[in-house]
Amino acid sequence: MVNPIFTNKRIIYTMYPDLSYLFNDLFGTPVNNWLSLIKTFGFMLALAFLAASYVFGLELRRKEAQGLLSPTKEKIKMGYAATPMEIAINAILGFFIGFKVVYLAQHYQQIGEDVFGFIASGTGNWLGGIIGAILFGILQWWGKEREKQAKPGVKEVTIYPHDRNTDITIRAAISGILGAKLFAIFESGENIRAFFRDPINQFFSGSGLAIYGGLIVAFAYVFWYVRKKGMKPIHIMDAAAPAMIMGYAVGRIGCQLSGDGDWGIVNTLAQPTWWFLPDWMWAYDFPNNVLNQGVLIEGCEGPYCHRLAEPVYPTPFYEVVMSLLIFVILWVLRKRIQIAGMIFFIYVTLNGLERFWIEKIRVNDEIPFLGMNPSQAEIISTLLFFIGIGGCVYLYRRHKQKVIEK
Repeated sequence: MVNPIFTNKRIIYTMYPDLSYLFNDLFGTPVNNWLSLIKTFGFMLALAFLAASYVFGLELRRKEAQGLLSPTKEKIKMGYAATPMEIAINAILGFFIGFKVVYLAQHYQQIGEDVFGFIASGTGNWLGGIIGAILFGILQWWGKEREKQAKPGVKEVTIYPHDRNTDITIRAAISGILGAKLFAIFESGENIRAFFRDPINQFFSGSGLAIYGGLIVAFAYVFWYVRKKGMKPIHIMDAAAPAMIMGYAVGRIGCQLSGDGDWGIVNTLAQPTWWFLPDWMWAYDFPNNVLNQGVLIEGCEGPYCHRLAEPVYPTPFYEVVMSLLIFVILWVLRKRIQIAGMIFFIYVTLNGLERFWIEKIRVNDEIPFLGMNPSQAEIISTLLFFIGIGGCVYLYRRHKQKVIEK
């Protein structure tokens, strides 16, 4: 059983629901200060997208060097003054940012852990909003004025696939989070009922994300986008495979550190005598978890003072390890396998296999399905496994046939 460590000076927290708890452990600063606005899971999610973007960029450049991905031409308008619509859109964005940020800075303690709920609400600082609108509107006008030319026109530019890395990552992030939220809402009858009772707060709450929903929606949208931009989806898929599993690994670190509910079932097995790793890797009670689930921690003060009544499998940690192993496999194979699309389908196979088995020791809502009661993730992971196997077999046979025909 793992609990906070109490000293004469302060508490050493063993979980980090927000960054104030992490800084408390590292530097002894108070918890629940302005850093409490930055939730650990959200912070690690942002790092996950950055890690995925970095790996994705490396692979895009490598495939460009191989001649598998080529640049495209695009026509862009240059030298024009800002239009009233452009200024208005930027001003609206500035109003929203000023409206929320100023109020957030003044009332961060009252807002507490429900940052997403605050963002979706009509609460804010009107003066901050007006100043933000004026500032952003002027910046849009001034930026266009600096670029304005005596003879504005249309210029054709060359754009390489790696130039679209940030664009693709942002689009994948937005569509992925949207898909993860929608799949989480429809994961169980209880979630659906909660959504219809309070749709705004349920949709914008910081909890409840189904990773497979994010992957499916992001894949569909990005597939459409890269085709629209003249890139070959099959090579983009191969480049994205190691990036996605790396992003998944980093994101699961956030789940483990914050205790966001993605833990396993109660571990009733006795720790084996040969176990040489830390005790928490076998069974963990997630003290100070961000959901405040479990029993109160004696002597603890603050908004996060609960631990699970019984230690459970630390499944996020297991997924971090397995995801990194999958990343290493894909990274090693990516230069050895020359069949386009094969790396992606190997990723799909391993991803489905990993998630299927972790579901066996993970807490999940069950769905009646063909006389069984699997979780949503079990159904999807099973389908992904067979899709991955089928894709690998199809690509190998097609490649073999082409070799024979030559």
